[in-house]
Amino acid sequence: MESLLFSSPFALLLITLISIGVIKVIANVHYQYTYWKKRGVPYIRAIPILGTSWKVLLRLTSFNEYSKFAYEYLPDAKYIGLMDMATPLILIRDPEVIRDVMVKDFEHFPDHRSFANEDIDPLFGKNVFSLRGNRWKEMRNTLSPSFTASKMKAMFELVSKCSREFSEYLADHPEDCSSIETKEIFRRYTTDVIATSAFGINVNSMKDRDNEFFTRGVDSTRQFGGFLFLLKFILFRMSPRLMKALGMNFFSPATSQFFKKIVAETIKIREEQGIIRPDMIHLLMQARNKEGLSVHEMTLDDIVSQAFIFFLAGFDTSALLMCFIAHELAVNRDIQDRLYEEVEKHFAEGNGEISYELVSKMVYMDMVVSETLRKYPPVAVTDRLCVKSCQLPPSKPGCKSLIVEPNNILWAPIYALHHDPKYFPNPDKFDPERFSDENKDNIVPYTYMPFGLGPRKCIGNRFALMETKLLIAYLLHKFVFKATEKTIYPVVFDKKQFNLQPEGGFWIALEKREK
Repeated sequence: MESLLFSSPFALLLITLISIGVIKVIANVHYQYTYWKKRGVPYIRAIPILGTSWKVLLRLTSFNEYSKFAYEYLPDAKYIGLMDMATPLILIRDPEVIRDVMVKDFEHFPDHRSFANEDIDPLFGKNVFSLRGNRWKEMRNTLSPSFTASKMKAMFELVSKCSREFSEYLADHPEDCSSIETKEIFRRYTTDVIATSAFGINVNSMKDRDNEFFTRGVDSTRQFGGFLFLLKFILFRMSPRLMKALGMNFFSPATSQFFKKIVAETIKIREEQGIIRPDMIHLLMQARNKEGLSVHEMTLDDIVSQAFIFFLAGFDTSALLMCFIAHELAVNRDIQDRLYEEVEKHFAEGNGEISYELVSKMVYMDMVVSETLRKYPPVAVTDRLCVKSCQLPPSKPGCKSLIVEPNNILWAPIYALHHDPKYFPNPDKFDPERFSDENKDNIVPYTYMPFGLGPRKCIGNRFALMETKLLIAYLLHKFVFKATEKTIYPVVFDKKQFNLQPEGGFWIALEKREK
């Protein structure tokens, strides 16, 4: 009976398929274990399939802690080899190699790795961060005028109005300020800023607490730390075609439809009424009307995707920067007092108001913000995708040069560099003096890059700095920042989140100043 079973065509087919599967698994494991060894590159041994980042995937460590561990694993190497799941990855440690990859040899490394292309998820795949090659270059050139100094100045009054109304609301509601979770309120502020400066819509999220702009922002960012997002992330990496067949997206259909509806209605009203505003929507509308063989046709999905990524980045990332600044000011009263003196000096100079020029003159404010970005950078690493073969110098004496091949991924470990005592002594100390006029020139080039480097540096960094400095100035003008029983210092990072967030949230008190 058994001999008949194993001699049947079905049994033979099954045995063959199983054998092929086993051989493929063994070949994959062998590939992962020998990839970097064959190339003479120092490396961290990987666990099959999970790679070297398995502790992050299993939520046993935070992503920033993992990047720091990898950075410190071989401190005398210019770069080391890792496995991101089954994908070879180069972690660059040396500032000069980082310069070459990010700036000097940019044409070899012009793109970010993308997890969902525009065919699979238009909202995520069509934005300026995800686009590649000429599509990225064209979109970047289209958006760049939105973030020049003159455009920042034009949008300043819109942002200033949001800052003023936000601080006045808190001053009028002292009962809310004795113990306040700053991430929740600062995301309301960034919602208002982006709604007015990008979409041309006035929102007051402190008064209208359940407005759809804010709730969609919460919905979009909540999933980044959840198990469902982690599962989606892995599946998109392993089989993007399967995810497309299943109709899966990074963001909910309701969120996509909301932003598409808002943008479509805004464009329609502006066209019908001849409204011109110095914002992103207007520039994208202008780009939509360009013609030429080399010009990609700008669709509604293109415009929606750019507006959405601007909203998403500003909603959460800028709010987190504000949270960390407020947190450090609350636990470092001497720094807060010095910054308050500078703020008051400029409020007096502006007769109770803050202008664009006055914000630009706040030297100590810039030092405080810069140090916050060093200690708590918006992202732990920035990546580049190789599109054209390029040679890196030997990682260590005795090693061979490495030919980086197309589709290889490279990481620059921002968080780890910012916390390397070789570049920033006593890195866990919050010390704005690192960025004083006397000291900032001593910072080793390409070791401080909170917004990335080179042509793919964050396009919205000027805007983020402007809205952050304005809010901190208005709040310090009215309040003293104080630590509470819930304030945790030093910060303990939440292992379930991909970006830097403390366990239990950001808790401080805002005590109204006696004028």
